[in-house]
This record gives sequence, C-alpha cells and structure tokens, in this order.
Amino acid sequence: MNIEFVGLPSSQVVQIRATMRDAYGLPVETHRAESDGLPCRHCLAFPQKGSDFLILAHRPFERQNAYTETGPIFLCADECAAPRRSSELPAFLKSAQYIVRGYTADERISYGTGQVTPTAQIPDYAEKLLSNPDIAFVDVRSAENNCYHCRIKRAP
Repeated sequence: MNIEFVGLPSSQVVQIRATMRDAYGLPVETHRAESDGLPCRHCLAFPQKGSDFLILAHRPFERQNAYTETGPIFLCADECAAPRRSSELPAFLKSAQYIVRGYTADERISYGTGQVTPTAQIPDYAEKLLSNPDIAFVDVRSAENNCYHCRIKRAP
C-alpha cells in the first residue's frame, strides 16, 4: 500500500490568513521566527529565521463530535506552497517520537490505534493502520504536547 503525508489544505490556510481567526473565533497571533522549531502545518517546512509565523488553535476535522481535537498549530504568515504529496517522512518531523492514531470516515478515533511511535517507524505504522478499511486517515501529533502535525492518507 502507498501512503502520502499531507499538510493542511491550501483552501483552509487561505481562509485562516484572510480572517485571521482561529477555530474558536479568536484572533490569530503573529510572531517573528527566532529559530526553526515551529513547523508550518501547510508547507510542512520551517519558516525562515526572521520571518513571521502564525499561532492559532486549529481543528483538522470537517465536523465536530466528541473526538474532534483542537490544539495549537503554526503556519507561515506569508503565502507558502503546499508540499508535493509524498510517502517520504517529512523533514520537519524532527522529534524522536510522535503520537500516531487512526480515525474512521466519520472522524472518530479508532480505538486501539493510537500509540507513541518512533519517528522512523511512522510510515510503516501508518501503512499498517491504513490497511484496515475502517480507518480513513491517520494523524500525526506531538508526543509531548498533542499538537497536530500532519495527516497520512492512502495514496491514489
């Protein structure tokens, strides 16, 4: 099975930048990048040192239910390009481990799928999860802070 790592959809990012409002309707914060530790969830890269970035609460789901997690994310303040969809582990995933969890088509956690996974093992674990037809997508989150990082889907 082929998988692909995907960032936030460009249409969502354009809307966030246009409204400057987060998932709670609160103003998006703008800050200056002092280091490369704040990966953009759209381009899946680090804003350049000295450039502006955004901090906001985000819900990477289309609907709301009891499993709809919201958390802080970072975005480049200026327009950035969506990455080419790839099965390669994104370079911005630099921590030793992440929470990797499967979700059903109705955006509910698939119980028993969430685990703290060593970064190098994320592609293999995602392939295993996505081999189950009940799992529609897999999310990668920070193991330390539970922040959303990216989504993994079956490649077309």
